[in-house]
Amino acid sequence: MAEKVESSSASAVAVGGKKETKVKEELESAVKTILVEDDYATDKTVEAIRILTRLTELKLKNPSSLGLDDTFLSEAFKCPISGQIMGDPVVLASGQTYDRPYIENWLKQGNLTCFLSKQVLSHSFLTPNSLVRELITRWCEASGLPVPKPRQDVAGEFVTERIQILFNTLLENMSSSLFEQKVAAKELRRLTQISPSNRVVFCELPGAISRLLSPLYESKVESHPDLQENLITTLLNISSHELNKRKVAENPVVIPLLIESMRYGTIETRKNAAAALFALSTLDSNKVIIGKSGAPGALLEVLHGGHPLVMKEAASAITSLCTTHEIRTQLIHMDLAKVIMHKIYDSILVEELLGILVQISTHPIAAFQLREVRTVHCLIGVIRDSNCCLTKENCAVILSTVCKGTRSLLKELWVIEGQEKTLAELADTGTEVAKQMATDLITSISATFPASRGD
Repeated sequence: MAEKVESSSASAVAVGGKKETKVKEELESAVKTILVEDDYATDKTVEAIRILTRLTELKLKNPSSLGLDDTFLSEAFKCPISGQIMGDPVVLASGQTYDRPYIENWLKQGNLTCFLSKQVLSHSFLTPNSLVRELITRWCEASGLPVPKPRQDVAGEFVTERIQILFNTLLENMSSSLFEQKVAAKELRRLTQISPSNRVVFCELPGAISRLLSPLYESKVESHPDLQENLITTLLNISSHELNKRKVAENPVVIPLLIESMRYGTIETRKNAAAALFALSTLDSNKVIIGKSGAPGALLEVLHGGHPLVMKEAASAITSLCTTHEIRTQLIHMDLAKVIMHKIYDSILVEELLGILVQISTHPIAAFQLREVRTVHCLIGVIRDSNCCLTKENCAVILSTVCKGTRSLLKELWVIEGQEKTLAELADTGTEVAKQMATDLITSISATFPASRGD
């Protein structure tokens, strides 16, 4: 009986040996193609890995034949990025194996190359490396070590440490040559754009904001428009994260540089500087800082005569700042209402600016300013021509606030309404608020000019 078992085992070994020989021949052919051809296709590498996998599987049937010591295996099973034994090994297009979450983070950061070989990747698909996973499992069990579990999230210490090191290096280059500053600024803009977590990591570095902006406050901001644009855009990126807003606004160099950058530089720079002020203003405690910095006046200046793209961002910032009584009053005394009406006359940012007018029209000075310009004629025209229900409603609210008790404006409304019936139509078709405002205005007209009743 023993002889039959031995004979059977010998036969199995013989069969296994033949299979192994055949696989080796396939491997030799694949490797020759890779070694001979300079421009071999990536799939040739993948094919070689597949053949190696089959060869290893044959060897696994007889583990003692692997001939690999523990030191070699422990290094071979480590992810090149994390330096830890892989829990979920996957093959990249380059043929290199990594632990899934670490290589996924590498790719999510916008990298288009293999971490080890720096080869440009033809695709970013990740293929599970079942063989390596099996080898790791067997090695861990034989060594009495716990089998590593797949890691679902590595937004932890290792990845954070890597990005911190990268950010520090780039910030150090802000004190180097102009060329190095420009290269670093472009990369900082990209890194803070692609990942919210990067924005948090950046602001946690000591002195990061001051180091970032040092090239701008050490010389005229407009000296190098491309450098200025990348630095201001990076500042916008980090300001958009809630955890960073206070720290950014409280840095004494930030607001002055944003104000200056709204006036000088590329259109993109000016637009992003205004957008950064808006992002920072969404935190109530920052409104006080911005209000005392001179920024409201600078924003109004941009709204009065800036590029349309910049004006749009400035309008958003002013809308946010006007929720604070002190800043709202400050802007009203700077003739905000008149500036807005002139823009609405020119059909510029009508919907956005009407929202600001609703906020400020109840203030006596703003209402007085609106009575001095052709507000009635303009807003009735907007109601007539607009298809937006909110726009019509805002016009009605402003007209109701400004015209009530003012005979001259009510008379102007009376004349226009007698010709066009705009308010009457709004009272029938508008939103509930618009209907109420239109009805109130019609009632005021009738009470002020009794002859209009029944018209």
